[in-house]
Amino acid sequence: MLLEIFLHDIVPVFLIAGAGLALARGVGTQVQALTHVVFYILIPALVFEMLMTTPSLGADAPGLAAVAGLAMVSMVVIGAALGAGLRLSRIDTRALLLIVTFSNTGNYGLPVVHLAFGDAALARATVFFVANSVLTYALGTLIAAGARGGTLEAWQRLWRLPTVQAVVLALALRALGVTVPEPVMHPVSLLSDAALPTMILVLGMQLYAAGWPTRLPLVIAAVAVSLVISPLVAYGWCLVFGIDGPSRQAAVLLSSMPVAVTTTILAVEFDVSPALVTSAVLVSTVLSPLTLTPLIAWLR
Repeated sequence: MLLEIFLHDIVPVFLIAGAGLALARGVGTQVQALTHVVFYILIPALVFEMLMTTPSLGADAPGLAAVAGLAMVSMVVIGAALGAGLRLSRIDTRALLLIVTFSNTGNYGLPVVHLAFGDAALARATVFFVANSVLTYALGTLIAAGARGGTLEAWQRLWRLPTVQAVVLALALRALGVTVPEPVMHPVSLLSDAALPTMILVLGMQLYAAGWPTRLPLVIAAVAVSLVISPLVAYGWCLVFGIDGPSRQAAVLLSSMPVAVTTTILAVEFDVSPALVTSAVLVSTVLSPLTLTPLIAWLR
C-alpha cells in the first residue's frame, strides 16, 4: 500500500512540481506573475465549480462540514500557542498557522481516501473537501493578509478577493435554485481544471527559489504538528458529533494530509515567509507516507 500511494499520489505531484522547478531554472519565469493568475482567476473558478456541482449527502453533510471547520479553528489555536512558545515573529507565526492548519485534501487526499476506503468514503470525503477548501481560501487569506496589517484591514482585503466573492455568488445561486447557463459554466470548468496542476507548478517554482530548508528544526516541528496532531484533532471532533464509519474515515484521513499547496500561493501573494511555507509543503509531502500508512491501518 505504501508503494501504491507513493506511485499514484506523490510521484505525479513531484513530476509536475519538477516541471515548475525546471521552468524557473531554465527560463527564469517570475513566480509572482503566475501566482496572480492562480489566486485571482483559477482558484475562484475552482471554488465556484465545486460549490455549484457537489451534491448534498444528507445527514452526514452538516457534521462533516462542522468537523472541517472546528478542526481548522482548533489547529489555529494550537499553532498560535506553538508560535508563542517558540517566540516567533508576527510574520513567522502567521506562516506557522498556514502550515499547521491547512492540509492537501484535494489532489492528494481524495485519491488516497478512494484507494484506502472505497466509494462510500470518497463520497463523504467530497463534502469534507468542499468545506475544507472554502475555509482554506477564506480563513487562509485572513491569516495571511493579517501578517502585515491589522485585523480590520485583513477583513477588508478578504471580502474584496475574487475567491470569497465566488463563494458568496455560488451559495446564493444554489439557495435560489438557479442553474448557471452552459456557455458560462463551461469556461469556468476549464479554468477550474487548470487550477490544481498550475498550483503545483507554482510550488515547483517556489522550491527552486527556496532550496533546502534553512530553518529545518522549525519546519520539522510544524510538519509534525500538521501530520500527527491534526488527524487526532479531527478524530476528537468526530467523536463529539457522533460521526463514524466511512464519514469518520474520510474526515480523519483528509485531516492527516501534508501541508496544502494552497499555502504556498497565499504565502507568496501576501509575502508571509514563503520559503518557510514552501519548505513545509515539501517536507510534509515527503514524510507523509510514513504517517498515512499506519493511520489507514488504524482507521480500518
